[in-house]
Amino acid sequence: MDGKFNVLMLRQEEGITHAAVEEITEADLPEGEVLVDIAYSSLNYKDALAVSGKGRIIRRFPFIAGIDLAGAVSESASPDFKPGDSVLVTGWGVGEKFWGGYAQKARVKAAWLLPHPTGLTPFQAMSIGTAGLTSMFCLMALEEHGLAPGDGKEIVVTGATGGVGSVAVSLLAHLGYRVSAVTGRSDRALFLKKLGASEVIARNELTASNKPLQSGRWAGAIDAVGGSTLAGVLSSLAYGGSVAACGLAGGSDLATTVFPFILRGVNLLGIDSAYVPNEKRARAWQRLSDWIAARGANLQPQLIGLGEVPQYSEELLSSKLQGRFVVDVNAVSAK
Repeated sequence: MDGKFNVLMLRQEEGITHAAVEEITEADLPEGEVLVDIAYSSLNYKDALAVSGKGRIIRRFPFIAGIDLAGAVSESASPDFKPGDSVLVTGWGVGEKFWGGYAQKARVKAAWLLPHPTGLTPFQAMSIGTAGLTSMFCLMALEEHGLAPGDGKEIVVTGATGGVGSVAVSLLAHLGYRVSAVTGRSDRALFLKKLGASEVIARNELTASNKPLQSGRWAGAIDAVGGSTLAGVLSSLAYGGSVAACGLAGGSDLATTVFPFILRGVNLLGIDSAYVPNEKRARAWQRLSDWIAARGANLQPQLIGLGEVPQYSEELLSSKLQGRFVVDVNAVSAK
């Protein structure tokens, strides 16, 4: 044993980001109180931006991306964790500012770690990942603003075939909401219906009107797109409705008016998942674990290997993919 292990290393030459599987040793890892043997990571939109170099996510090279990781502690200088503990990490700048989960090992700060929720395996945790956790934070924010299932309340989810959206559709449908799923891909309707959507809406239908107020239809919304899509959602919320906004795949600008806010009392709720306190994270993860157990199955994500992450990152950014992708860091290829 030479102590080497595989990582997906990002390097930059003349402004172009290159990603390749390389071998490093534990001595190459940054400082941290806990060493984790990683079982799985996942592929999120932010990861795809980082790996492809199409977003200014990474500022220092060489770098290991991957904002999620799940595995077992192998060494610990923290009294809170011991070797063998099953743990997971999402957020806290991991995979952005600090080396992340696209590796067989990671050294992290103890404050970033959470014990695996009861009943959730590392694979299931990464089938949810940051995308699914963000969906739960969106739901919790909507609940805090009065949303509850029943009475035929209809919720709209944008970017519904993506990681956040697909989990949100399935989760909301399980809880008893009528879910309208918005997508730019008409060929994904069957996928969304299987997740539990009662209706599939083309994105251009939502953004076609320039009216500051449209018919107040939805009691709540989870928006992972931003831009004109978010503006369309705001103008279509029913009185007192709320939208939890968590993404900008469709743009960071927001061209809207004050009318939805002052005439219908709607709420625009900003959702962050990177720096949420651990107490709230633990509650969100346990709810996700309970949901997975109640459904009797996971989201049936696609498993990919470490060396396949660059290809899938490009395809994700080109809207060629749907659902969730779990990365087996201990395999270069899952095929």
